[in-house]
Amino acid sequence: MARHGEALRGPWASLPTSLGVPAKRVVGGPGGPGRPSRGLRAGLQSLGLPRQLRRGPGHRRPDDRRGVGRGPGRSGGARALGGRVARDQGAAAGEHAGGERGRRLRGAQPARWRRALLGQRSAGRGHCLRRAREPLNRRRLPRGDDPQSAAEPYGASGTLRRSLSSRAGVGSLLRRIVAAFFLLLFLGSGGVALWALLPERVRFDREALLEAAAAYQVRIVRDAWGVPHIRGKRDADVAYGLAFAHSEDDFLTIQKVLLATRGTLAAVDGMDAAPVDFMAQWMGVWEAVEAGYESQLSPEVRAISEAYAAGVNHYAALHPEEVLPGAIPAHGKDLVAGFTLKMPLFYGLQSTLLELFDEERQRELALAPSDRAFHLTDEPQPILGSNAVAVGPARSADGATRLLVNSHQPYTGPVAWYEVRLQSEEGWDVAGGVFPGSPVMLHGTNRNLGWASTVNQPDLADVYILDVDPDNPNRYRVDGTWHELEVGQARFSVRLFGRLRWTVGRELLRSMHGPVIRADHGTYALRFVGQGEVRALEQYYRMNKASNLEEWQAAMELQALPSINFVYGDREGNIAYVYNAVLPKRAPGWDWKAYLPGDRSELIWQETHSYAETPKLVNPPSHVVASANHDPFRATIAPHNLRREDFPASHGIERRITNRSLRALELYGSDPSITRDEFRSYKFDKRYSEQSAAHEIVAEVLAADAATLGDDPDLLRARELLAAWDFSAELESRTAPIGIVTATPVIVARMREQPAVSPLDAFRDAVVSLKRHHGRLDPTWGEVNRFRRGKLDLPANGGPDVLRALESFVLDEQGTYDVHSGDSLVMFVEWDREGGIVVETIHQYGTATRDPSSPHYDDQVPLFLDERTKRVPWDLEEVLPKATRNYSPGQSG
Repeated sequence: MARHGEALRGPWASLPTSLGVPAKRVVGGPGGPGRPSRGLRAGLQSLGLPRQLRRGPGHRRPDDRRGVGRGPGRSGGARALGGRVARDQGAAAGEHAGGERGRRLRGAQPARWRRALLGQRSAGRGHCLRRAREPLNRRRLPRGDDPQSAAEPYGASGTLRRSLSSRAGVGSLLRRIVAAFFLLLFLGSGGVALWALLPERVRFDREALLEAAAAYQVRIVRDAWGVPHIRGKRDADVAYGLAFAHSEDDFLTIQKVLLATRGTLAAVDGMDAAPVDFMAQWMGVWEAVEAGYESQLSPEVRAISEAYAAGVNHYAALHPEEVLPGAIPAHGKDLVAGFTLKMPLFYGLQSTLLELFDEERQRELALAPSDRAFHLTDEPQPILGSNAVAVGPARSADGATRLLVNSHQPYTGPVAWYEVRLQSEEGWDVAGGVFPGSPVMLHGTNRNLGWASTVNQPDLADVYILDVDPDNPNRYRVDGTWHELEVGQARFSVRLFGRLRWTVGRELLRSMHGPVIRADHGTYALRFVGQGEVRALEQYYRMNKASNLEEWQAAMELQALPSINFVYGDREGNIAYVYNAVLPKRAPGWDWKAYLPGDRSELIWQETHSYAETPKLVNPPSHVVASANHDPFRATIAPHNLRREDFPASHGIERRITNRSLRALELYGSDPSITRDEFRSYKFDKRYSEQSAAHEIVAEVLAADAATLGDDPDLLRARELLAAWDFSAELESRTAPIGIVTATPVIVARMREQPAVSPLDAFRDAVVSLKRHHGRLDPTWGEVNRFRRGKLDLPANGGPDVLRALESFVLDEQGTYDVHSGDSLVMFVEWDREGGIVVETIHQYGTATRDPSSPHYDDQVPLFLDERTKRVPWDLEEVLPKATRNYSPGQSG
């Protein structure tokens, strides 16, 4: 998982990013397949999407102002709400040396989704938007019979003008009334402005929250690194303590997660957050939670959800000055709704939804069954993301079972890892990482078993073109029978400035297929996996408490998580790889990548394949499994892999490869007797495989003839450096900069389906950038790749899509890569022959996410950059001698 653009706002600005595979095949559209408008991506910024996912068709010129709003008379008066267009790192991939290509990619794009949410009419479909921006004295309005009437502010007829001018007294009085009116209006506006800028008073029942917290008893011990070790009698006590401890370190992000989940984030963060507010309502998140909270969740899961909410509320009651409007009190249902909203985004639902907001239909219609269903490119797509490896006892030099937990996350925000140790007397005994707003461990280990996550992207969302009645747009036809759309309205409040907010309303439609989008080019229904699913937290909780492989797989059989790969290891020596995906049972032969006819009921799938039918490897003869966001057919070494032909094309399983997956199997797969030190050193590998895209790109540049390169001495010298590069990202390398700065924009453009970047163009840009910013073509890689935190500005080894992933994909104004994602919370888990457990971890920063004054704001940075780890004390007695705090919530400790 990895981070995306710097310009994003809101708590969802960095959802898991080990993504990047195309959501659907895009056909047609001006300019062919491209990326979504920058405005649309800015609109999606609150969803935390991996940058790879915020791509799509319809790349437009900067001056193209067309939108997708509907309805007459909706002018551009509301345009100011969405007028700010965020910078986009994906667009900036062409900015390495400026130039025309960079300018083309940097051009501002229309915020079409935001305008659609405001109900604003598109320019180009009428002149109301243009006229709304014109000064009144320039509007081409009807004129009277006097030649001077063109200058009249409202186009009064000549007769009326002469009549008014002949009555000087009346005219003078009229002018005074108008002047007085505008004076009062000005004074009133000033009052509103002053009111809007006053601090907003946040109201909640503080005493009630403190009283609710009294039901829980927990002990929080912070170790030498500030990591909370939370111990309680009940699981609910521990969940309450987790929420309180995490709130101490990142209360702001937890609150914004709550607001986004409720669809009320725009009331705090403004128009940039409106899409997530709309999406929460469009997906029917809260209808599902209200319907399933009591009936589908166990009492234990409801208890930990409500306890976590109580912990957040307790912190809020003690620190009311930190509370955001509308965020508190938190409720147990908020936590469940958060999973319901976010899980479909992991496989890219937002990508499919986004393309429907484009100005023209972006895919062809599948008219009949064909043999083109799920046609995949012959060239695997490179992407970025996480690493997970498990090695069984037969492949370990000492007979140990080892597990690497190495998710690549953004370093701050709603999906930044927070390290914690949880222990209850009811058997909840885990160490690992959580996101803000998560009451359970998302990946990590208990005493008996552990699991690591990487993101996969099967095709789990289908789009249907509805056959709408031309005389009644709220009727659609299926199997020859007309049906009524369910019609509702999404309403959300948008912060303009200060306390001033504006309520926006948009229609909500639903058909038997699923939620509906009405666009200028058609009416579409989406059917997607995870729709109405509220049991994700239940599944994670059961995975946390499983004690063996059988129990862990029983939790997986719930199939409440629509996607995500898992790599597993345990004290008994078992290892496993699971391509977890809830795969629809689709009618064979149809091209499910295309839009589907919505008038045929047999295409509306009702069932999904069981967990037993999903791709998985359990204890393969190779004794090693690895996942680095590649397809499930290369999860171990040959000949022990799954076969693609054994799985139906209708599953929609992606085909892709990464450099990390290549190197993982080259290293772990070629060593029959892996020691502890080797297991660690392989993880920190910094080399690009000979089969990687980087080799292909460099080969193309080196193959260019002298006439192509010309006689520029800088190009000739840079070519020599490129030829000498050993394809590593070592700190002191003087050939890595020209190689990585050349290859990165080419790979990023492919990954995000942007217009192709020529390797030769990228090479020329790299030469210009290195010379301009560093004064030479061969600075060390550590001078170019930088790790910054507070006052720290340090050289960083590793790079994009290597196992030692320290990632940034766009050079900043200093000509450096400012590392902002990649390796974050890294865990090495080991069970020896007797089943004893050793866990070592390292975090990129420390536990104090937002407090620069805390010693734990950056205390782990030196270890992290030196590729060193710290041992996790498993028992509380080990923690106490070096504890920095020992307290219960509300106590100083």
